[in-house]
Amino acid sequence: MKRREFITLVGGAAAWPLAASAQQPAMPVIGFLNSTSLEGYAPYVAAFLQGLKEAGYVEGQNVTVEYRWAEGQYGRLPALAADLVQRKVTIIAATSTPAALAAKAATATVPIVFTTGGDPIKLGLVASLNRPGGNATGVSNMVSELATKRLGLLRELVPGTTVIAMLMNPDFQDAERQLQDLEAPARTLGLQLTALRANSERGIDAVFATMARQGGALLVAADPFLLARRDQIISGAARTAIPVLYPVRDYAAAGGLMSYGTDFADSYRQCGVYAGRILRGERPAELPVQRSTKFEFVINLKTAKALGLSVPNAVQLLADEVIE
Repeated sequence: MKRREFITLVGGAAAWPLAASAQQPAMPVIGFLNSTSLEGYAPYVAAFLQGLKEAGYVEGQNVTVEYRWAEGQYGRLPALAADLVQRKVTIIAATSTPAALAAKAATATVPIVFTTGGDPIKLGLVASLNRPGGNATGVSNMVSELATKRLGLLRELVPGTTVIAMLMNPDFQDAERQLQDLEAPARTLGLQLTALRANSERGIDAVFATMARQGGALLVAADPFLLARRDQIISGAARTAIPVLYPVRDYAAAGGLMSYGTDFADSYRQCGVYAGRILRGERPAELPVQRSTKFEFVINLKTAKALGLSVPNAVQLLADEVIE
C-alpha cells in the first residue's frame, strides 16, 4: 500500500467516530411547565421522573428536561409556554390546569401531557376522554367528584357547624367550578356555603380575619397558588382556631387538620409514564385521558387536639393516614 493511500485510510478511520456522532439523533427534550415553584413541588417532580423511568427514559441519560416555573403568577404561563414551543421541545408536560391551558393555547402541534383538576373536555383540552383527538392528553384528578365527600367529612368532624366557607383564588380558572360543585351537596346537607376569595398573602390573612368573626369551618380549593402558601394558611387556621379541610395531604403533613383528595404524586407519575410513551412514538390523540384512582384521607390528631376537636373512631378508621 502506498504511503499516501495509508494516510488517507487512517485519516478516514479517525473521522468515523466523529461522523457517527454527528449522525446520532438529538436527545429529546421535555418542557416541564408548572404554575408555582420547585420549592414544595420537588416530590411531584420526582414522581414525574419516576414515571418517565418506568417508560424507559432517565433525565440526563436519554432525555433532557427543561423546567419553567411561574412562581404562582399565572399570567407568566403563556410566555413560558411560548418559550418552550420556540425552543422546539419534543413534549410539554403541563402540570396544572393553568399550565395546561397555556400550553394548549401556545401550540396545536407539540404533544402536551397534562394534569388537571378540572374536566378536560369542558376546559377545551381534549375532544373526549377516550379519544382526545388533538395534541394533548393526560391525567384528570377528579376534583369535582370529591366535593360531596369533602363536605361530609367536615360535617362529621365538626357536627355543629352549619356555615362552610371556601377559600379560593379568583385568578385560578377552575375556582368557580369547584365552588359550583359544592352548592348542591351543601344544600342537601343543610349547610350554608360562602366563598372567600384571596390571590395574595394579604388576602389570605383577610380571609382568616373574616372567619374569626363569622365562625364555621373552611374548605380550601385545589389550587397550586394556595398549595404554595400552605404554611401561611395552616398558621392562619391555628391562630383563629378554624377547622379546615384541605385538598391534598401536603397540608395535613405540614400541620393542617385533615385532607382528602387525589394522590398528586401518583398523578404526576402517570403523567411521566404518558410522556415516555409519546417519546416512544405513541400519539396523544389516541391515548385516553387517565382518571385518578388513588385518593388519600389524612387526619392530623395533634392539630385536632389543639383545636379542641374529638375525632370519632369511625372517622379515624376511614383515614389512610393518621398523624399523631
